[in-house]
Amino acid sequence: MPVPGPGEVVVRVRAAAINHRDVWIRRGQYAGIRLPAILGSDATGEVAAAADAEGHSWLGREVVIDPSLGWGPDPRAQAGTFHLLGMPTEGTYAEFVKVPAANLYAKPSHLTIEEAAALPLAAVTAYRALVTRARLQAGEVVVITGIGGGVALAALTIAVSLGATVYVTSGSEKKIAMAKRYGAADGLTYHASDWSRTLLEVIGRRPDVIIDGAGGDTFAQALDLVRPGGRIVTYGATCGRVSNLEVRRIFWKQLDIHGSTMGNPKDFMRMLDTYAKGLRPVIDSVVPLAEVAHAHARLESGEQFGKIVVRI
Repeated sequence: MPVPGPGEVVVRVRAAAINHRDVWIRRGQYAGIRLPAILGSDATGEVAAAADAEGHSWLGREVVIDPSLGWGPDPRAQAGTFHLLGMPTEGTYAEFVKVPAANLYAKPSHLTIEEAAALPLAAVTAYRALVTRARLQAGEVVVITGIGGGVALAALTIAVSLGATVYVTSGSEKKIAMAKRYGAADGLTYHASDWSRTLLEVIGRRPDVIIDGAGGDTFAQALDLVRPGGRIVTYGATCGRVSNLEVRRIFWKQLDIHGSTMGNPKDFMRMLDTYAKGLRPVIDSVVPLAEVAHAHARLESGEQFGKIVVRI
């Protein structure tokens, strides 16, 4: 049983969510792995114990946990002390988890426990990429690559709520069709080598913003696709390195290229405020903790559409 120290609370976890980070740690493909480790970064539950007055005000309340620890004083970038719940700090695949009271936020009342658990890492990553970094404006056209994953779907939901027109890419026609149900104007599979040209024909104009978590050739084609003076935000590299990057595309088109990962406490608070207006995350499935291995396998297969949530 975790024992809270000064400024800490213990949360009785009701639901957690799975991230690719958990899979990479399990495979030994994440930097600085320290074992043993309890996986899991996302969670909702009720505060069960507190060490001092700051935590006592949360006792018994339903909360969402911000899993980012030690961001540091600069809102523009995380400090060297930055880390996440779920390794090296014990994570949320557990009945109880110990966290700083400063990382607690009230659960949006319209969301279920499972829906709220789906938010933290994916939604704050999407919010920071779209709003803090790209400074998305109503009426702009956005392309989101790799629709189906948690971050991409959160970006779709947030962008539509802000009044943007969203187009998506995927390796699956089925996922594109499902994305349209959540507000995407249209989409295209990226199997063709020149998919960016075809997508340009579909849109009818060059997009203002591209949100990319793939890297590789996808990022290279994003440089061709985005309008002159446009913005590209990269938050991941599931397709690996960019092998055919032409720097000329960046300077000649006057592009803004932004790196983004997770979010600072203000990003997290503003993300929750955005969802509190009535937004809901996309849930692929909810499984009991005993089936978390099967849930990891589903995530690794790429079959999921939305977040996989674990009920504790």
